[in-house]
Amino acid sequence: MIFRAGLVASLGLLCAGQTPDTAEVSTRDAPAIFTARVNLVLVPVVVRDKNGKVAGALRQEDFQLSDKGKPQLITRFSIEKTGTPPIPAVVATDELQPDKPPPEAAPIPEHFVAYLFDDIHLDIQNLIWARNAAGKHLAEFLEPSTRAAIFTTSGLVNLDFTDDREKLHQALERLHPHADRNSSLADCPPMTYYMADAIQNRQDTLARAAATADAYACSGMSPGDPGAAQVVQGMVQAALSREYAIGGGESLRSLQVMKDVVRRLATAPGSRSLILVSRGFYLTLDHRSEEADLMDRAIRANVTINSLDTRGLYTVGVDASQPLAGAAASKPIRQQMEIANASADSDVMAELASATGGTFFHNDNGLEEGLKQLAAQPEYVYVLGFTPQNLKMDGSYHALKVTLKNPGGFDVQARRGYYAPRHIADPEEQAKQEIQEAVFSRDEIGDIPVNLNLQFFKSSATSAKVTVVAKVDIRNLHYQKAGGRNLDTLTIVSGLFDRNGNFVTGIRKTVEMRLKDETLASTPASGISVRSVLDVIPGSYMVRLVVRDSEGQTMAARNGAVQIP
Repeated sequence: MIFRAGLVASLGLLCAGQTPDTAEVSTRDAPAIFTARVNLVLVPVVVRDKNGKVAGALRQEDFQLSDKGKPQLITRFSIEKTGTPPIPAVVATDELQPDKPPPEAAPIPEHFVAYLFDDIHLDIQNLIWARNAAGKHLAEFLEPSTRAAIFTTSGLVNLDFTDDREKLHQALERLHPHADRNSSLADCPPMTYYMADAIQNRQDTLARAAATADAYACSGMSPGDPGAAQVVQGMVQAALSREYAIGGGESLRSLQVMKDVVRRLATAPGSRSLILVSRGFYLTLDHRSEEADLMDRAIRANVTINSLDTRGLYTVGVDASQPLAGAAASKPIRQQMEIANASADSDVMAELASATGGTFFHNDNGLEEGLKQLAAQPEYVYVLGFTPQNLKMDGSYHALKVTLKNPGGFDVQARRGYYAPRHIADPEEQAKQEIQEAVFSRDEIGDIPVNLNLQFFKSSATSAKVTVVAKVDIRNLHYQKAGGRNLDTLTIVSGLFDRNGNFVTGIRKTVEMRLKDETLASTPASGISVRSVLDVIPGSYMVRLVVRDSEGQTMAARNGAVQIP
């Protein structure tokens, strides 16, 4: 996210005649560089008792975490609790009438749920079931502080976050299957992506034998025909190559769309959930790093991924409509592969939910109830963080295991692993990301004493300005001593969001301080004031103020509400 450069901050500490080298406080429109927390791995954990109730009273010392079997020191621990009371927000006053009570601000959106329909892999029947269940669910689910969005893996139906039930209903009505393949009963031999992977990458001789038998059956040739063996093997290879390319493309596309949805959710100022509505899809080893990257992105953006298997209670069998006459010997093999394929298709949904603290709803025909459960989120999610020691930048997979020192009948659901990076992350980019994550959040942070004041000025029926004043107490910051000065840099971001939680505009300021001892000692408790002005149209907005200092790596964050009639 790129923030517009703002007006020069009014600080009250600049002295006449000072040059940039001697000024005690100056501003510039450039990002501050922070010392990054290199290679921090975050592991969401949900703990349930034997009755399925989420446990919320555990402490950091109750957990054990290992990386590739080696115990790790947990250096970060937090508990995310849903359903907490709304955080009070500073309400803007009218600049022309500062003594007039401000108008009542609309409820600030705090819960964002993105419904991702996998219309690439869903057949028409499963999609209808899911669409009907979602329609009933959304008719009852939306509360004043909740926003919902609808996305599809095909990208053909997308509706950004809204509380407009009619728009949501219209988006659901437009859902239809959009597979990349043009399936036909004339495919000879019939081939699935799972089967293609088994033959090509796992050297499954039984799968190849079944495909060969089916090719003979559907082509009308027999093994004794001259040249038949070469022709049939060519048909098997052609079907394998076609299905492997199409199936792999569909799976990769689904993962990439999920990354896009996670990226969108990361900019939603509140709790974030992604509900994947799918019958599952298969991932080969080639896709596992992409899956791990998706997990990591979701975890770092505090996005919970929940999965709904639209198949409900189902049985697996060979489709009798397929032209398999004369290939009776292949049917037992195909049935075994269909069972394994169905299980593998579910794995990705289970893995994504487990890794991000979500829930996998499956083996149940109550899809509406499933959506209700998934949208509610676990009441407590523990987030463990550790920094791997002597981590090799080789992209290798690291298996994680989280346990309780005293299990006591509890079930632990946690991220299963991560992939090591292939290069050291850029500290400046990590610093920008940390600030941005704080802007797109609702959490109040009080490491630095900061007061937020808001005013608005309506200049016309279609034009207004919002003034954001951050008063920062700088007396107890961690300064670096150099040349008789106290050095530190503040990055101050003011972000404005509309009533649906969409980012509208923002200003980023960098304040460089080179304070003399006597200046720092005489600084009042009210601190310095940094003023930003945002141009808007009348309406309802949420303001997010974030302050970060470079030397102490401490942060403050405040929320505000603006209602411009």
